[in-house]
Amino acid sequence: MAILKTQALTRCFGALTAVNALTISVEAGEMFGLLGPNGAGKTTVIKMLTTLLRPTSGGASIAGFNIIRQAASVRRVIGYVPQALSVDGSLTGYENLLIFAKLYDIPHTERESRIRDALSFMGLTDAAGKLVREYSGGMIRRLEIAQSTLHRPHLLFLDEPTLGLDPLARKAVWEHIKQLCTQYGTTIFLTTHYMEEADSLCSRVAIMHLGKVVALGTPTILKASIGTGGDTLDDVFIHYTGGILESGGSYRETSSERRTAQRLG
Repeated sequence: MAILKTQALTRCFGALTAVNALTISVEAGEMFGLLGPNGAGKTTVIKMLTTLLRPTSGGASIAGFNIIRQAASVRRVIGYVPQALSVDGSLTGYENLLIFAKLYDIPHTERESRIRDALSFMGLTDAAGKLVREYSGGMIRRLEIAQSTLHRPHLLFLDEPTLGLDPLARKAVWEHIKQLCTQYGTTIFLTTHYMEEADSLCSRVAIMHLGKVVALGTPTILKASIGTGGDTLDDVFIHYTGGILESGGSYRETSSERRTAQRLG
């Protein structure tokens, strides 16, 4: 059963069509990857689906709720971890989660157990009392995922969840993301530039280029679709985006990505 459906979802910025008639569906419990070069429209898609940006035309529903007419209901069933920093370094890990528990209106009688469970699940129990500014990059990302899942969302959006992390930290985050699916049945919708990450984690991926989805399927099917044998998802990405590994991407986007990598590195 699909938990997310989009129908000709479109967003224009003046004369620029950032997302052009996106029509996809994501099944409940699935881990779905959205890939594409910088400027392809991935983050714009996520901002529309998380109700942070109104579509120009078309629409979408999440868990049966319309993202435009029922935005408040959508927010109650989703979690979102953006590229930008979403925790406060001057507070402890526990304090960050407590603030989010209050923002999510988690009942007072359940807050303590939810916070402790989230810290334990993300392997942060021993660091709960430390200031977040003392955390490593991988710990920060795990804390951000913990706070975004306190209200037990049906669908979790992750925008470049391992950007700037070293290989060991990336692997740790991958394992926790997989556990969210297997243990809690959380549906994951992620963007990434790491093709091996998408290949390892995602049951299906969509590749965007210039605002449109140009390929959609399982990593295995997409690798077979280019028909040369022994192909990787990197080869698929290059094939469907016209041989351009990086295109588009404004100064602001590049600066934002580098700031994210710097604070997590």
